Amino acid sequence: MSPLAVIAVGGNALIHDERHKTVHDQYLAAVEGMRHVGELIEAGWDVVITHGNGPQVGYILRRSELSRHELHEVPLDSCGADTQGAIGYMFQKALGNELRHRGIVRQAVTVVTQVLVDLNDPAFRKPSKPIGSFMSEADARVKMANDGWTMVEDAGRGWRRVVASPRPVRIIERDAIQALIDEGFVVIAVGGGGIPVMETAQGDLVGVEAVIDKDFGGALISSSLPTDVFLIATAVEKVAINFNKPNQKWLDAVTVAEAKQYLSEGHFAPGSMKPKIEAAIDFVERAGKPAIITSLENLSRAVRGETGTRIVP
Repeated sequence: MSPLAVIAVGGNALIHDERHKTVHDQYLAAVEGMRHVGELIEAGWDVVITHGNGPQVGYILRRSELSRHELHEVPLDSCGADTQGAIGYMFQKALGNELRHRGIVRQAVTVVTQVLVDLNDPAFRKPSKPIGSFMSEADARVKMANDGWTMVEDAGRGWRRVVASPRPVRIIERDAIQALIDEGFVVIAVGGGGIPVMETAQGDLVGVEAVIDKDFGGALISSSLPTDVFLIATAVEKVAINFNKPNQKWLDAVTVAEAKQYLSEGHFAPGSMKPKIEAAIDFVERAGKPAIITSLENLSRAVRGETGTRIVP
């Protein structure tokens, strides 16, 4: 039985800079990223890929805003589903071609994935995740009155919508993902952290206007499967404490207790490295297996123990 790696890839990994963000540009970035995933598969690993979708959801929301006088607006859960399909398609095509070039007969498949959230999650009482474009105070007040949006003024740049970012509780399609792995497929799932849904008293699932952090979605699917290592791909080869200071130190291996200590000391920036460390801790505590934070191009070296920051029990 092959070892299983779950790889979390950021949505920004598909957008190298402001001049290269078209669909074609994003696909070229996917081709580059899947080359490194293909290397891991050739080394004998089963792989599940999760990914972020922040910039891509932003583009859909902007198109929706620009066309709102002619077309219906797109609900946030549908934005998540759209990006799971679009990014999954890029990864499927790029990875399928990469595996064929390597002489590996395996298919990649994307699962549009829902994640259950708890309506009592504190995040719903204090929405904090900014999405969409900036707007005037007058337009913001119309949105608050007519659509029930929560709007905040953002440092003089205008008003912006904020939504809840609850922790995911359960992967709805977990059994389907496991069945695909068992049949030899490379699975792309839990894109954007998963599409947030909640369960009614009758047991029906309904979409929720919220966003899930992809690292927490990745940690949840990792701990829900017989995962041997949870790989969080980011822009740097290793994690540092005292980042950009004279006493900066790169971390090789840290225990959960040490990682929690560094968190409490404020070493990791919110919205950047902090959620990655928190997600790694969550997985290690649930599964008792290691999590590694490194760059995409170093995935294979990281699982061999040659680089990356490894969080262990």
